[in-house]
Amino acid sequence: MRPKSTRSLATKHREEEVIQRLRIKVKAYDSKIIDTSAKQIVDMAVRNGAQIAGPTPLPTEIHKYTVNRSSFVHKNAREQYEIRVHKRLIDILNPNPKIIGALTNLNLPAGVDVEIKMK
Repeated sequence: MRPKSTRSLATKHREEEVIQRLRIKVKAYDSKIIDTSAKQIVDMAVRNGAQIAGPTPLPTEIHKYTVNRSSFVHKNAREQYEIRVHKRLIDILNPNPKIIGALTNLNLPAGVDVEIKMK
């Protein structure tokens, strides 16, 4: 038989309030563009008075493609191409509606994919 939890309901309720955060995942093919975009997001959040964790660099995805140079002969002659997807993670702790409104109006360069989740 397991012992009962010693935490009270008030403690659990306080923990749930503190954990609320906005998680922003930024992806791009170019590392310079993603760094400038992450800096824009962080500057906007700091201007609106938010606590920030990040930008944290996540592992780069490398997609490699191998293609035959010739369609009929020379099967050993091949070319390899790769695409690198750079990713950054930014957490905004205890966001307010002002920050969310500023995020929707943020103008980021082309080729940057932004994914926003509320946790």
